[in-house]
Amino acid sequence: MNFCSNCGHPVSLQVPPGDTLPRHVCPECGSIHYQNPKIIVGALAEWERRVLMCRRAIEPRYGLWTLPAGFMECGEDSLQGALRETLEEAGARIEILGLYSVINITYVDQIYLIYRARLLDLDFAAGEESLEVALVDEADIPWTALAFRTVDLTLRAYFRDRRAGRFELFEATLDTRHAAPRQLVVPPAGA
Repeated sequence: MNFCSNCGHPVSLQVPPGDTLPRHVCPECGSIHYQNPKIIVGALAEWERRVLMCRRAIEPRYGLWTLPAGFMECGEDSLQGALRETLEEAGARIEILGLYSVINITYVDQIYLIYRARLLDLDFAAGEESLEVALVDEADIPWTALAFRTVDLTLRAYFRDRRAGRFELFEATLDTRHAAPRQLVVPPAGA
C-alpha cells in the first residue's frame, strides 16, 4: 500500500501505539490500514454418495476441478456465502449440514471454510465461473486435475470420514505452497 484510501496521502509502515504489528499508517489523517486474511467459503454437496464439482472457467487454475467456493462478501455470514457461491458457480440449491473443513493458507493470507451439504434436487448447471458441473463418485475424482490443495485435502478427509461413518471437523494449515499441511488433531467428544 502506497497511499491512504481515505485522503490520498502517502502512508508509512509503522507499529501504531497499542499495536504489536507494522501497519500502513497515514501521517496526514491518522488512518490505520489493516490488512487481514480473505475468507473463502463453499460447499461439499452430496447426492447419493456423489460429490458436486465444478470445472473452473476463470483464473487462477482455469479448466481444473474444484468444489463450488469463493470469496465471502461483506454483509454476509459464512453460511450465506457458501449458499451463494454454490448457486452462482453450480446453479445448485443445497441444505447445509455443518461446517466441515477449515484450512488456514498463511502464505497467501486466506482462510478456507467448506460446509458439508446435500443437494436439494438435480436442477443444477454451470454458472459463469464454471465450464461444467458434475456429480462425481469417489473413484472418479480427477485427483491430478484439482485446482487447489485445499480441495484435495478436504475431499481426502471427507472420503476418509465417510468410510469411517462419522464426520469430524477437519482443520489444517498450509504454510508454504509445497510443504505437507500441519493438521490440528481434535480429540473426539468426551475424550
